[in-house]
Amino acid sequence: MDFWKEGDRIELYDVGWTFDHIDPIFSDRHGPVFEGWTMLAVLSGLVHRLRLGVLVTGNTYRHPAVLANMAATLDVASGGRLEIGLGTGWVEAEHVAYDIPLPPTWRERFDRLEETCEILHLLFTQDVTNFNGPFHHIKGARALPKPIQQPHPPITIGGTGEKRTLRIAALWADQWNLPGGDPDTLRHKVEVLHNHCADVGRDTADIEVSVKVKADGDPAEFADLVGQFRDAGAHHVIAMFEAPFDPAKLGAINDRVGPVVS
Repeated sequence: MDFWKEGDRIELYDVGWTFDHIDPIFSDRHGPVFEGWTMLAVLSGLVHRLRLGVLVTGNTYRHPAVLANMAATLDVASGGRLEIGLGTGWVEAEHVAYDIPLPPTWRERFDRLEETCEILHLLFTQDVTNFNGPFHHIKGARALPKPIQQPHPPITIGGTGEKRTLRIAALWADQWNLPGGDPDTLRHKVEVLHNHCADVGRDTADIEVSVKVKADGDPAEFADLVGQFRDAGAHHVIAMFEAPFDPAKLGAINDRVGPVVS
């Protein structure tokens, strides 16, 4: 909690993200993990400036209509500060351990993700939603309350796949997130994203580009990477920290990155 409160205090940081895994896949596999959306609801009452999101929500963990209601509720509760991160869901070990169905093919996972994007959009923007898709059937759903942010909270699609992920981002995303990689990778993926935008008739200026960068190391090296990613096309760099979360790290990053982005 102190980590988030410190981030709320420092103007450099504008969005705080949790993650959507049941097990701590990036650290001690025997350690605790708080459920991402539940913890986000708690944090929305503890920080008052930061926008908030889950980067990214695993599409396999929740029915899209339930997710829409969760998102609208949190957007209202936070005063319109929600960011919606979405991805396919992919960690097979989690799905097996917790008896959560994981579609057997990546094609189906992407098809389901695209259907979720459409359902969310309809439930956020229509008075009454009726939808018949390959995987879900929505009948006479009113989905009230609607989010404060109109037409809906910004949607971030996270992932690297050039054929499906970036095309889904071109169709539905307000932000696309590269979950790691180097500046050259980002530069190439942005080009692919822009090609998809041209194919579907989307203005590339409507999609913010972000990248996750590990931030637990030398703040000077992190600041240098921020500059490189900005030159490669990133509008937003997400500093990724691992436990234990020391609030002092946020100040150290701010001291180095502030001059780079000012």
